[in-house]
Amino acid sequence: MSFEIACCLLATAAALFYIFYLPGKLFLGPQKTRAGYLRERKDAVYENLRDLNFEYKAGKLPDADYQSLKRNLQDEAATLLAEIARLDARAAILRKPRP
Repeated sequence: MSFEIACCLLATAAALFYIFYLPGKLFLGPQKTRAGYLRERKDAVYENLRDLNFEYKAGKLPDADYQSLKRNLQDEAATLLAEIARLDARAAILRKPRP
């Protein structure tokens, strides 16, 4: 009986140590930037456009719905591309060496 209690106490102590005493440096993945987020969103919008086109050709969408959804996705893609271009231009200006 005391062996089981000791095991439970040890497991609880180990769990509490792991939960509350994390090492100072954790790798949380690459830092997300605004440009990275916009590129991920652009890829998702393009994939949605491909899916929408497939669904329309399969006859699952009426023409009016297809045109409306397509227009909305194209507008979003254009907005994303403009924002990406603006961020890239700003980054290029900041990278230029000053004379």
